[in-house]
Amino acid sequence: MAIATCNGIDIYYERAGAGEQLLFISGSGADLRNQPNQFDSALADHFDLISYDQRGLGQTTNPVGEFTMQQYADDAAALLDDLNLQQVRVMGVSFGGMVAQEFAIRYPDKVSRLVLACTSAGGEGGASYPLHELTTLQPEERAEKQLRVADTRRSDDWIQANPTKWGEWIEMATAGQRASRESDQKAGAIKQLEARQWHDTFERLPELNMPVLLVGGEFDGIAPPANMQAMHAKIANSELKFFTGGHMFLAQDDSSYPYIIQWLEVST
Repeated sequence: MAIATCNGIDIYYERAGAGEQLLFISGSGADLRNQPNQFDSALADHFDLISYDQRGLGQTTNPVGEFTMQQYADDAAALLDDLNLQQVRVMGVSFGGMVAQEFAIRYPDKVSRLVLACTSAGGEGGASYPLHELTTLQPEERAEKQLRVADTRRSDDWIQANPTKWGEWIEMATAGQRASRESDQKAGAIKQLEARQWHDTFERLPELNMPVLLVGGEFDGIAPPANMQAMHAKIANSELKFFTGGHMFLAQDDSSYPYIIQWLEVST
C-alpha cells in the first residue's frame, strides 16, 4: 500500500506476490478498498501483482477538469516509471482494457504481453454499452438494466424462474449504487464514464506488436463478443478465447483465470 506522486497526481497503488511483474488495470468505478478484488484472485499467487486506483477514484487524486483516455494511459506509464519498471505484463479488464489499449499503443516498449478482457475498441470496432446513460436513473432501475446487459441470459423468463436470486442481486447492486452516490467518488466515476464514451483505438490496433490475448464472456452485453472478434481481426499477433458467462465471466467460469495465467507465464 503506497502513494506514487506522478503525472501531476497522487496515485494509490498496492503490490503483492512474486514472479514476473503484472500490471492490472481495473474497470469502471473500481476502488481497491472494495473486497474481494484482484489481489484475492489467483493472479497474486503467480505474479508480482501491481494495481492502482485510477484518477478520481478510491484513494487517488481527483484533479479538476475532465479526464481523457490518454491521461489514464499516461497515469499507468508514470506509475511504472515511479516504480523503476521498464517492461511488464499488463491485464486490463472492461474500462481497464480500454486504458490498456491506449497505454500499449502509446508505450509499446513498456508491455511484454497484453491481456484485454471483456472490453471494446470503439469506433468501427464497436463501443461497449453506454453506461454513462444510466447515471441519472434511480438505483433499482439502474441496477436492473446493468444486471440484464451484463449477462444476456437474464431474460424475462429467466428472472421469472429465479425470483429469489434476482431479488438478491438487485438488492446488492442497489445498495452499492446508493453508497456510491452518497460518497465523494461520484464525481470521479462520472468523469470516468464520460471519458469512456470517447474511447476509440480501433484504427490504431495494428500498432500492437506484442502478444495479445483477448478474453470475454459468451453472453456479455456490455462488451459483446462481436466487439472482441473485431479487435482480434485487427491485431495480427492476437489470440481470442471466450468463456461461459457474461461481463463477469472471470467470476463465473473457473477455467478463465488458469487459462489467462498460463498464457501470461509464457516467456517473451
